[in-house]
Amino acid sequence: GVMEDKRNIPIIEWEHLDKRKFYVFGICMTMMIRVSVYPFTLIRTRLQVQKGKSLYNGTFDAFVKILRTEGTAGLYRGFLVNTFTLISGQCYVTTYELTRKYVSRYNNNNAVKSLVAGGSASLVAQSITVPIDVISQHLMMQRKGESMGRFKVQNQDGKRMLVFGQTKDIIVQIFKADGFRGFYRGYVASLLTYIPNSAVWWPFYHFYAEQLSSLTPKDCPHLLLQAISGPLAAATASTLTNPMDVIRARVQVEGKSSIILTFRQLMAEEGPWGLTKGLSARIISATPSTIVIVVGYETLKKLSLRPELVDSRHW
Repeated sequence: GVMEDKRNIPIIEWEHLDKRKFYVFGICMTMMIRVSVYPFTLIRTRLQVQKGKSLYNGTFDAFVKILRTEGTAGLYRGFLVNTFTLISGQCYVTTYELTRKYVSRYNNNNAVKSLVAGGSASLVAQSITVPIDVISQHLMMQRKGESMGRFKVQNQDGKRMLVFGQTKDIIVQIFKADGFRGFYRGYVASLLTYIPNSAVWWPFYHFYAEQLSSLTPKDCPHLLLQAISGPLAAATASTLTNPMDVIRARVQVEGKSSIILTFRQLMAEEGPWGLTKGLSARIISATPSTIVIVVGYETLKKLSLRPELVDSRHW
């Protein structure tokens, strides 16, 4: 009866939201997270691409070295370009919610809805993200006077080129080398990383939330449980998909085309441990954003509920 109902964490569906609020809040929130975790995204990419430990010993070492040699700006290389992935974030959420709605006509099982919706949402988001990723990762690879990737930004007359000057330079070089296909390098590897990542995340998130809710006292706030299960799910998903993520980064930065060859080469050079490269930086960059996304997403949904529904909900 009543007790069981209380346990069940209410899931807010798309129809209940005031869309305009939802997007505005969403974008501001995402920007705040982005700024805080971007350095770790950059570090993760450099760690995944470097040979062995040739440049950096680990996350912390990379952080200190980049700050020392390249300043704060060094930690934010490619940031502006990367902001364009915000668009794909919005597409992700929209696709996720709309797919859920569509699937519920045929199947009302939450796990099924989450899996199908998570997968479709990733597919749409990745098609927008991959080209932006390829470009921003090449920018992340630019170190003082050299590059860890295939392309090196030209410095004109010793002046630093404007931000978008560097971007244009990289875009032109990628296009010259590979044509349009160059921007979809690692597309398959990306799908193989992010679709499982997001597909695995949702079920684990619900699983951890349920486990925690059965362990904690009845009056423990839902939001707290969600704030803990989000990062746990993210760490689980990151760990499971990291091997593919390393390969994705290498395919995109080194311009290889074969996932299997890249995998073989990595195994030959660095053994199985090579597959864990950048994992801690990845978890660090995923954790704050996941907490904010989960707490934010739930709060956002509450804030964005259509006014007439607010009283009908007990939180």
